[in-house]
Amino acid sequence: MSIDLNTYKTAAAQKSVRSKPDQKAQLSLSKGFSDKKKEVFYRELGILLRSGVDFKKALEIVSQQFDKKGEQELILGIKSQIVRGKRIYESMRETGQFSPYEFYSVQIGEETRKLEEVLTELQKYFGRKIAMRRQIVSVLTYPCIVMLVTLLVLWFMLSKVVPMFSSVFRQFGGELPASTKFILMLSRHSGAMFLGVLLLAAGFVTLHYLYGKTDTYRRVTSGIAIRIPYFGQLIRKIYIARFCQSMSLLLSSRTTLITSLSLTSKMIRFYPIEAAMPKIRETITKGSSFSDSLRDHKIFDGKLVSMVEVAEHVNQLDTMFARLTEQYNEDIGYQSKMIGVVLEPMIIIIIGIIVGVIMVSMYAPMFELSKIIHT
Repeated sequence: MSIDLNTYKTAAAQKSVRSKPDQKAQLSLSKGFSDKKKEVFYRELGILLRSGVDFKKALEIVSQQFDKKGEQELILGIKSQIVRGKRIYESMRETGQFSPYEFYSVQIGEETRKLEEVLTELQKYFGRKIAMRRQIVSVLTYPCIVMLVTLLVLWFMLSKVVPMFSSVFRQFGGELPASTKFILMLSRHSGAMFLGVLLLAAGFVTLHYLYGKTDTYRRVTSGIAIRIPYFGQLIRKIYIARFCQSMSLLLSSRTTLITSLSLTSKMIRFYPIEAAMPKIRETITKGSSFSDSLRDHKIFDGKLVSMVEVAEHVNQLDTMFARLTEQYNEDIGYQSKMIGVVLEPMIIIIIGIIVGVIMVSMYAPMFELSKIIHT
């Protein structure tokens, strides 16, 4: 059974009165219901429902597994709304802590009597999202720490060590090598250079804060991101994997293709995919195939387009998207590990070169001076 998108939009636009527990939950959860909490919520709720526990009782049991009062009030607030006669997805929507992707998926689960399956898919979605984030953080933590230490060492050498050599060079006089002159020049302007770097970083943060939600800013930054060597392909695959998983969940719940694309565009917060969705829906509505519509947008690679084309012919889009999700996640895991393998030795080499150039530039004139003194 499919649900019309216009009906969903009309229902989402209607205002409803929130109960006191919901308001408390909103205040207590000003930072939001985290992905980790959602993964636990969907997993435990799905297990209880498959065990035959009533939905209201299941919410009570799940709420007891959260330590923070605000999280418990959020779940119990959903239960109180259901007791008052509201549907599950409506109760979730009114908390403001669940995305349209989530509560609309729950609505589909209610309509098709596949709520347990939908909850399982949502749990898998957030589980993969958390695992991916942890893997990327673990891979990039060491390089980031090393780069920070490198900058601090560079600042110390230019601001403290090099000036000591500079005073020695002035006493002996003589012509200095070009590399030494360059390092001394950097030392004299090191304060302004590092201040400029800090101001530039602060400028980027301010720019992101002021214009981060505008389409122009998101289009430019996402375009730059996917053009970064190696990292660009990884970023592209991460969001394509999320796109495939979203489509797999929605299509397996018998949601229409047009509705699935609309909801996916709301869930995938990546401008190239968001911008492509309305155009894809329009071309499909005019009679084009799904694969041809995807082919018109560079963000979708040839592998995805060809697999979708095959799936269309055998009417197995949901199954194909599930397989593509697994494949892309495997590729992401491999590339994430390779980042650590490649970055660590590269950073060590870069640090060695920087320190080596500075030390050689400082000691080379002293060796020359010692030769002159001995002769």
